Amino acid sequence: MKLNKGDIVARLSYQCDLLFRVVEIYADYVELAGEDMRLLADAPLDDVVIVSEEDRTAHAKKARELEENSYRLFRQDAKLMKQRGDYQVTSGYKSETAYFELRGRVLHIDGDALYLRKCTELYNKLGVPVYGVHLPEREMPEQIGSLLEMVKPDIVVITGHDAYLKTKGDERDVRAYRNTKYFAECVRIARKHSWHRDDLIVFAGACQSHFETLIKAGANFASSPERVNIHALDPVYIASRVSLTSFMDRVSLANVLRNTISGEKGLGGIETKGVMRRGMPMKYD
Repeated sequence: MKLNKGDIVARLSYQCDLLFRVVEIYADYVELAGEDMRLLADAPLDDVVIVSEEDRTAHAKKARELEENSYRLFRQDAKLMKQRGDYQVTSGYKSETAYFELRGRVLHIDGDALYLRKCTELYNKLGVPVYGVHLPEREMPEQIGSLLEMVKPDIVVITGHDAYLKTKGDERDVRAYRNTKYFAECVRIARKHSWHRDDLIVFAGACQSHFETLIKAGANFASSPERVNIHALDPVYIASRVSLTSFMDRVSLANVLRNTISGEKGLGGIETKGVMRRGMPMKYD
């Protein structure tokens, strides 16, 4: 079996439970990135198998069903928030006042270029303004300060790939995680830029990231409380919910986690206000 970069493979030792993209090939092992999950892994060459087109199609169908269900739940909640906004602005539907919305702007920094494209497409579908940047995780702390100054976002998402490595230490030791230390440093830099957690909303983390470290560093939302894998699009749903929630309202943690694919085992956070502001009158061109 000849492997090439970009091939879709699975690991025999894990009963082919997840699909991966081949990122780098070495003499006796390969570096892999999750196809749907934000997980980075190494595997011996004899442990990986190329996934057939038939199995890839079946996997893609299942993945689409999960994503579509999450999107449907999000749209339901967004519709309810819109109806509540209509009621408030029109004084209980007593007037026909038209209004506009200033939705929260997202700076999305992603360690995976393919995931960034998928996430940007979903932000656009949800009507959330976004500025996306692809950076390797280790370079993020060097660049985030200037990006915050340039973009001036309401929400920043710091994500990519991560993994807990049992051979590197105890689960409580942040040094046993591939990229949590870079995510945490980015959060600390973001908090120097804006220390108040309702002035700049921060999501940080990826698969199996050290949740406690990221929250203590200053994140509003982070992964992964149970050190499980998270879906590539989960950060988008959290950031978008904040973007579309009025600054007069709190983001319901239960509801926002319900809309994600990974749920509360993979994601968590603290009480946070929305950032969207309504205005009037509506001016028509």
